Amino acid sequence: MDRSVEFSNEEQMERVLGINDRNLPYLEALLGCDLFVKGNSLSCLSKDEQVTNRFLSLMARLQKLAENQHYFSETEIFMEYQGMKSDQPIQELLSSDQWEKPYIMVHNRFAYPKSRMQEQYIKSMMENQIVFGIGPAGTGKTFLAVAYALGQLLSGKKHKIILTRPIVEAGESLGFLPGDLAQKINPYLRPLYDAMEAMVSIQNIRRLEENGSIEIAPLAYMRGRSLQNATVILDEAQNTTKEQMKMFLTRLGENANAIITGDISQVDLPRHKDSGLIHAMQILQGITGLDFIRFDSRDVVRSRIVQHIVNAYAGDEGNEKS
Repeated sequence: MDRSVEFSNEEQMERVLGINDRNLPYLEALLGCDLFVKGNSLSCLSKDEQVTNRFLSLMARLQKLAENQHYFSETEIFMEYQGMKSDQPIQELLSSDQWEKPYIMVHNRFAYPKSRMQEQYIKSMMENQIVFGIGPAGTGKTFLAVAYALGQLLSGKKHKIILTRPIVEAGESLGFLPGDLAQKINPYLRPLYDAMEAMVSIQNIRRLEENGSIEIAPLAYMRGRSLQNATVILDEAQNTTKEQMKMFLTRLGENANAIITGDISQVDLPRHKDSGLIHAMQILQGITGLDFIRFDSRDVVRSRIVQHIVNAYAGDEGNEKS
């Protein structure tokens, strides 16, 4: 059996193995074999047929993904490894219908899903008016929400992006902070801006803010509004109260959609206050046009160490309850 993979060119090989083959040691550790590079080919030096099959299957997946993705992190490689079916033929892996993954386009840039749950998340945003992205840090729920909103705005499908979140740390009272309203709330929305700046230049973001295409607002300021032709992102939704969540969800008007993100393991509300996000998860299931996407530590794409940290805290919380 052939234990070598031939790359179509040096660029494809660099995309899979990384600059200066930096992904090679990780691939060897993951597959449990020595790998040898010669020219544009990569060989698996193992007599174990299962190891060889895993090597060929993983390389087939990464080669196909490299057609649209410029580089792979260790976490992304591991997720592709996790997603392999050991009994799936190589030719089936290479067939085009296996790779019709959803993606988000922002001008000439693309955001591709990096896990199976991210695929579902993108599909859900495309198909539903209200989507809840719930899970731990590093799963891409905020980044993909912002990318989707920017894609809708810049393609002309929506006229505005509205960014909001509950300001628990300041008790929704921002008067003592310096600056205008945008300057007061900006530090709390920094993760959303980080995501925007990864897709669009800071200059373009400022221009969109100046012409009103991007609006930021504390959740308390949303009361009484009817939001139309907009994508509204509610971040840190675990810190909404039940009343705030109801108020927010009933703001949506014509051609408006909402993406709500949060981590129910990090609720900062006072003990006597119930989380509006947890309450929504309990009572809104089954409503047409509304969907819940649940991420967990397996979907963390930020770094492998973040996966281990999330699991460690989840285990510790489980021990406290038992």
